[in-house]
Amino acid sequence: MIEEMRLRDLGVIAEATLPIGPGFTAITGETGAGKTMVVTGLGLLLGQRADSGAVRAGAAQASVDGVWVVPEAGPVTERVREAGGDIEPIGGGRAELLIGRSLTPEGRSRATVGGRAAPAGVLADLADELVVVHGQSDQLRLRTAAAQRDALDRFAGEPVARALAEYRRLFEAWRMLDEELTALVAERDARAREAEDLRMSLGEIEAAAPVAGEDVELARRAERLAHAEELRLAVATAHEALSAEEDRPDASSLIAEARRTLERAAVDDAALEGFAEQAAEIGYRVADLAGALSGYLADLDESGPHELAAVEERRAVLGALVRTHGTLEAAIELLESGSARLAELDDDGERAERLTAQREAAASALDTAADALTAARTEAAARLGSEVSAELSALAMPDARVTVSVAPGAATTNGRDEIAILLAPHPGAEPRPVSRGASGGELSRVMLAIEVVIASTDPVPTFVFDEVDAGIGGAAAIEVGRRLARLAEGSQVIAVTHLAQVAAFANNHLAVAKSTDGTITASSVRRLEGADREAEMARLLSGLADSQSALDHARELLGLART
Repeated sequence: MIEEMRLRDLGVIAEATLPIGPGFTAITGETGAGKTMVVTGLGLLLGQRADSGAVRAGAAQASVDGVWVVPEAGPVTERVREAGGDIEPIGGGRAELLIGRSLTPEGRSRATVGGRAAPAGVLADLADELVVVHGQSDQLRLRTAAAQRDALDRFAGEPVARALAEYRRLFEAWRMLDEELTALVAERDARAREAEDLRMSLGEIEAAAPVAGEDVELARRAERLAHAEELRLAVATAHEALSAEEDRPDASSLIAEARRTLERAAVDDAALEGFAEQAAEIGYRVADLAGALSGYLADLDESGPHELAAVEERRAVLGALVRTHGTLEAAIELLESGSARLAELDDDGERAERLTAQREAAASALDTAADALTAARTEAAARLGSEVSAELSALAMPDARVTVSVAPGAATTNGRDEIAILLAPHPGAEPRPVSRGASGGELSRVMLAIEVVIASTDPVPTFVFDEVDAGIGGAAAIEVGRRLARLAEGSQVIAVTHLAQVAAFANNHLAVAKSTDGTITASSVRRLEGADREAEMARLLSGLADSQSALDHARELLGLART
């Protein structure tokens, strides 16, 4: 419920505070005074598209702020906190929520929710939980099949909601199976080619049996074998320098001679013992190096042109794999993972059969769910038609009959039903869709009757009606006011009206007044009580606020509304 709304520089309204509160609030005023700006401001709070033309001429920005009373716990509070805002508890499980929206002449819009800046989309999310708006153009919603289906589903309540949820679950399961099977059949040839190519690649990789890092090791070995003679000469020369086979001076004999000389001299100076030990250690290391070089030479002797040829042949095999797969590691990875993919591709025939059987089973379950949804809607449609017809009788359309048709239609996520609300305005008339068979005044009353009936099973916190009484008057207008008052027993109702017969039933009457100094036109809003309200009612009735007969009629209407 909206407790209060403050408007600043919105349209012709310079600044106004609207105390709304619970029950039925009527907003009246002369044509052009800015009554609809109230609905525009509310729309901004509900995330509707911001129109820069709504900013008052000469103003830097327009702003709308609303104070809402919401449950302390629930989807509204959860969404507010998700957006980073918060609420203010006021007791009794209720809390205050502050929502704001500002708009500049350049078209920039900013929103605040619970004291924090938020995208306008958050306001739109909250709107679904806070309010239902029926404007002069919004009546057209009743003319669409989707809106009529939604009206029926709201009225039907839990039975249809449960059946629809089950249908949507099964519809999604069937749709996924259908898409998978369709894609499988459409791609069968491509998948067969993929399987053949994959089978050939796996065969080549298996035949080669590559090892990770093998190509790097083979490249190193090939480089060594290609320079075998140069390497043999260099290593042999080094080995000869370290340990000559003939009686020629070499590093080993020279170091040994140095060690023996130091050992003999150490008898006279013990300090030389350490040097002798170092010389011995060098000798051991030289011997080890000579032995290693000897082994290297032996390996070179065993390796020959035949080994180089074998290495190059192996490199050629691995090179083919690298050219095909990019890297040797990629080829090895394909060998590890490709078998599973090949098994999947080879299973296409059996998989298609399984999917076909699963889809048929899903279709059968979907048919059952669709039938159950249709049955629930059909039962609810009969009740909705009967109750709306009774409401229309009270709205000065005693002979009108509303029927809600549930006919077979195309399968969608909302079922297989085509819903149509049909109106027969008088006995003997053929029921016709409200989109073609109802005048503006009749459509207003049909819409109101539907909302009154639906509110009994699916209440909405706040209803806003922007001149819902357009096209009617007299006794019909009185009954519209009476029904709005009835709707206000369970919900907050805000109605912008030009009819005294409707305004008389409001427990809160706000008037939008226009004034001008010759250059600037401005409007203000004030709450009417007592004589002021009687004068406004008289003006609505006759155009004359001080007409005695109009005042008498106004008092009569107010008295009627109180009975």
